[in-house]
Amino acid sequence: MNMNTLPNTKRIQILSMLVEGSSMRTISRIVGVSINTVTKLLVEAGQACEAFHDEHVRNVHASKVQCDEIWSFCYAKQKNVRAAQAAPEQAGDVWTWTALESESKLILSWMVGDRDAGYATEFMRDLESRLATRVQLTTDGLKVYLEAVEDAFGNNIDYAQLVKLYGESPEPGPERKYSPSVCKGARKQRVQGNPEKKHVSTSHVERHNLTMRMSLRRFTRLTNAFSKKIDNHCHALALYFVFYNFVKIHKSLRVTPAMQASLTDHVWEWEDVLNLIDARKPEPKKRGPYKKRNSN
Repeated sequence: MNMNTLPNTKRIQILSMLVEGSSMRTISRIVGVSINTVTKLLVEAGQACEAFHDEHVRNVHASKVQCDEIWSFCYAKQKNVRAAQAAPEQAGDVWTWTALESESKLILSWMVGDRDAGYATEFMRDLESRLATRVQLTTDGLKVYLEAVEDAFGNNIDYAQLVKLYGESPEPGPERKYSPSVCKGARKQRVQGNPEKKHVSTSHVERHNLTMRMSLRRFTRLTNAFSKKIDNHCHALALYFVFYNFVKIHKSLRVTPAMQASLTDHVWEWEDVLNLIDARKPEPKKRGPYKKRNSN
């Protein structure tokens, strides 16, 4: 079926399945379209949603922000990239940085890249540019956050780190590799300003990591559903974050995070996302007058 004639009902079905944990080939089979059609719509939706988030999630009045990084990989895990056949340049481990506002549950900023000082600085600068108020910020104990936060916020931040202390899993046998390390405690460490100790937490953003793994097939562990192209990985995330912020009603808030943060006054429908996509499409070119060819 041609994308130009794909009805909105099928486009909505494809988009909703993309953010509900379905693989692209599963969507292709269920909806009855080619995998190329699914991919094309993902690209268009991702580009439109990324541009919308960048422009409209701005000047947010926030109070408490939590940041974290979630791991995935593209094409092959980092340790297997060298032996992989025809691995693209950006193959290997991929980290998604997220900043979540605790009270509205809004995803303020997100970034895909490495887990290093350069990306930490760029991520924090982007977060700072979206805030209208001084906030209390909590991150994990990753050291690259220290200079990144100072670079982006200067003294205009109340910042603390929650440093978790891990130990080996007591379970013997091969199942140990499927179980996370045991958290034996956490230390709340003030870094800058006057953060309230009772609000030094990363619980909300870590819970959102689970939501991402449940909603995006590309983050499912121990499968072959991982991203093969980094661009499509980013497109899927851009679509998901607009869905999460504007379309999905948060269970505890009973409104969307964007409504709670006063970025919109209504719950979005999928038609609103389609409008973002269609608004970016170029106007069809006018056809010139028909000219009959001379036959000699």
